[in-house]
Amino acid sequence: MYLDEAPVLSVKNLVVRYGAGCGLCRDRTSQSMEKNRCMACGAVWAVNDISLDVYPGEVLGIVGESGSGKTTLMRALYFDFIPTSGSAVLRDYKNGEKSIWEASSAEQRMLKNSVMGMVYQNPVMGLRMDYSAASNIAEKIIAAGSRNAAKMTERAAELLAAVEIMTSRMSEAPRNFSGGMQQRVQISKALANNPALLLLDEVTTGLDLSVQAKVLDLIRKIKAKYGISILLVSHDLAVIRMLADRTIVMLDGKIVESGLTDQILEDPQDVYTQQLVHSLI
Repeated sequence: MYLDEAPVLSVKNLVVRYGAGCGLCRDRTSQSMEKNRCMACGAVWAVNDISLDVYPGEVLGIVGESGSGKTTLMRALYFDFIPTSGSAVLRDYKNGEKSIWEASSAEQRMLKNSVMGMVYQNPVMGLRMDYSAASNIAEKIIAAGSRNAAKMTERAAELLAAVEIMTSRMSEAPRNFSGGMQQRVQISKALANNPALLLLDEVTTGLDLSVQAKVLDLIRKIKAKYGISILLVSHDLAVIRMLADRTIVMLDGKIVESGLTDQILEDPQDVYTQQLVHSLI
């Protein structure tokens, strides 16, 4: 982690709002808000004025309960939808001088395929279940502009081996794999074009404990091998403790606490963070 270098990703004042909003909820201090929903107009502030930086070689953890806005933040970064307001710059796009949400559709596809990699909580969202594991990886490589079949096959074999999937299963479709194996194929696909930033959204949720441990160990090895920056979302503070250098705690669409992971675990300041840490003990 190199905090003295320019961030790989910098997000400023991100807002994702469902509904038009009204004068009461837009002032951000209104008593009309019940959690992240405006009782006056019904608008939901899924992400409410979030700013964060991810530095080279860093794992930044985002922890919070279901509905806190973690996944909405990640999916906005990966262009699954365009946010209400705010900016996000990538060091590898326009020298970090232009928000990715101002990019053209073609530029956004380039960023998704070359600069970022995404691993969804549900593998169905990140994989073509009827394609082979190797074809899933090749699809990502083709989308970045490569057409060399031999090199794609070689790269697929390399990445599947890195996530401990036997090359003899390269031609099998992910629908035949276990949940843990599907997540590992997703990870290998996300790494296909050596992205600067890997987005991991609840990658261990729903997996058996032994499988969770293997996936987490794999992520740790990938970080060490590729020096990649990772934005890691989880509702489980144990996962964050294992992997994250710094941590952001979200509640009702807002950041309630942030800092070095060890500091947050040893001396949490916010009441909600204290509850999370207590549940880990």
